[in-house]
Amino acid sequence: MGKKIAMISPLAVVNTKQIGQGVIIHPFVVVQENVSIGNQVVIHPHVVIESGVIIGDGTEIFPGAYLGKEPKGAGVTARQPEFIRQLMIGQNCSIGPNVVIYYDVVVGNQCLIGDNASIREKVTIGDKCIIGRSVVINYNVKIGNRSKIMDLASITGNCQIGEDVFISMQVGTANDNAMGTLGYDETRIQGPKIKDGAMIGVGANLLPGVEIGDGAVVAAGAVVSKDVLPKTMVAGIPARFVKKLSES
Repeated sequence: MGKKIAMISPLAVVNTKQIGQGVIIHPFVVVQENVSIGNQVVIHPHVVIESGVIIGDGTEIFPGAYLGKEPKGAGVTARQPEFIRQLMIGQNCSIGPNVVIYYDVVVGNQCLIGDNASIREKVTIGDKCIIGRSVVINYNVKIGNRSKIMDLASITGNCQIGEDVFISMQVGTANDNAMGTLGYDETRIQGPKIKDGAMIGVGANLLPGVEIGDGAVVAAGAVVSKDVLPKTMVAGIPARFVKKLSES
């Protein structure tokens, strides 16, 4: 069988030659040089892809997405952005409308990135993850395989999320008890560490540096200011121990 050639709209601006078989690029797409596009990729109208982006086979990118945004401090942030000009998106992903993914991000295979999500630099997302609509993931965040972060959740910088974690809608996380008044020091500014299999209920807030143990459950609306032991449930403001969970 012969190669399935790419279908590129004459109204698209495509400056790369690294295009796989069966690719479809719709009108008004802008693809800069040194972009690598795998086989069977579909890129919908008004997508912008900057130089250094790598897109795996079978991924679909919906209208208005911006891939490879350069982080800028604009002279007002205490933390000066550091990054490499590369963004890697795995195979068979779905990148929703108006998603913004910065440089220096790795997205694993078979991930769903929902509409309007924003993912900043130095973020690594494992395989088969869901990042819901309008989720914000700040800088230097690690997310393990098969984890799910639901709509409107906010994941702060320097946060660690394990495998098979579930984070519900409108969950908030924080990384600086001084709220910026002491400047930026990465040894002090640390987000929560959410271990494998933990579940965070809708509207919960996790304060700086807390650890949510393996398989723990944080009830809806809780404010977590202290570590949560593995296989326990906490609830309330501030969150307190409710019960030990079954090992099964």
